[in-house]
Amino acid sequence: MDADTWIDRYARAWRERDADLAADLFTEDAVYRTHPLRDPHRGRTAIRDHWRGHTDADSDLDLRFGTPLVDGDRAAVERWATVEDDEDEVTLAGCLVLRFAADGRCAELREYGHLESGRQDPPTGWGG
Repeated sequence: MDADTWIDRYARAWRERDADLAADLFTEDAVYRTHPLRDPHRGRTAIRDHWRGHTDADSDLDLRFGTPLVDGDRAAVERWATVEDDEDEVTLAGCLVLRFAADGRCAELREYGHLESGRQDPPTGWGG
């Protein structure tokens, strides 16, 4: 699985709120960091549990990914999401830094981002 395919499946899992589909994108011992200063979710089961709790309240999702930058087994991709979460609209702008295993699954995901109240459009030239 290449980076583009992986990102497409990750996006599909988020849009469909499918924790099992999301977890299947990761190796059994994957590390998933949602914030650089928080403890990571370790292993596919922990990632599945995180997704179940994280995406359940999301509605009216508008999700976009830029073109990934790929170097060997690593990729970085911009992410832009607007969502209604517990009746508040928010924009999540950020980047995923990924490291892939030989089978194409993600062995490590590091998420960096910013949360802003309301729906915001990405700036001109975003994601390229």
